Amino acid sequence: MPPDSPYDAVLVVSFGGPEGPDEVIPFLENVLRGRNVPRERMLAVAEHYRHFGGVSPINQQNRALVAALREELKAHGPDLPVYWGNRNWHPMLPATLAQMRADGLRRVLAFVTSAYSSYSGCRQYREDIERARVEIGEGAPMVDKLRVFYNHPGFIEPMVEHARAALAQFPAGSDVAVVYTAHSIPLAMANTSAYVQQLEETVRLVSKGLGRSGDPLVYQSRSGAPGQPWLEPDIGEWLRAQRPAQVVIVPSGFISDHMEVLYDLDTEARAICDELGLHMVRAATAGTHPRFVQMIRELILERIENPRRDICAPDCCPGRVR
Repeated sequence: MPPDSPYDAVLVVSFGGPEGPDEVIPFLENVLRGRNVPRERMLAVAEHYRHFGGVSPINQQNRALVAALREELKAHGPDLPVYWGNRNWHPMLPATLAQMRADGLRRVLAFVTSAYSSYSGCRQYREDIERARVEIGEGAPMVDKLRVFYNHPGFIEPMVEHARAALAQFPAGSDVAVVYTAHSIPLAMANTSAYVQQLEETVRLVSKGLGRSGDPLVYQSRSGAPGQPWLEPDIGEWLRAQRPAQVVIVPSGFISDHMEVLYDLDTEARAICDELGLHMVRAATAGTHPRFVQMIRELILERIENPRRDICAPDCCPGRVR
């Protein structure tokens, strides 16, 4: 039996995305508030969303994850209600926390849909949660964030399974390159966190599960000012330089098939592969894989049993770049 929980609920916290053409620009303006990103870049990214009718897949993916997590907790415990709030678009965190207060909740556990440590992948979520609590004011529930899970078997095993399925689409015994991708971030941010080291550990674990080693980690989805140094190489640059005849791209930095996967890999990277005559298969992300959903339950139990697990230091991941 699961132990008694000191928590009243689980809060799934994600990035958010537009769900119609009229929401694209307001959403991107909200994402980029306070950041030194040229407007031309924002408008270019807006076209990525319009390529899909102005609808980001991330919200529907989060609805599916919330539904799967509710079933997992109901079946196996702890039987906690599951809420959902986004940093950048509806349902926004302040509205969700206000609803939680109205429902009489006092202390909740947050699962953030980011597997790695960095300012944008961890600390910024914590800051936005606290900002929402301040906005709600008296009676806002306390929120404790679950730890990052880059090396958890529940994250690694679905990735191995999906990468193996992608490799199976090529003739047996043929030479297939495997390349892992993650969201690029500014070097100033990377240098103040364990982001790269954690990504490299994920790659090592997945490659081990595939019986491989030495496969490269590259980056994608850069969005900063042109003169600002970001993590490299970019997946497009790597494909043009290496020109593998057959390649599996594993989006190891992402947990679901959201816009950066569907556009930057399935659209842009695939176009490069078609131009170069390369046979490309993109591996699926964890999504709502049962082992991944089970992992969230395991993280909840871990935190209930060890309340001091993963308490971030005040100076953790400070590298915000404006």
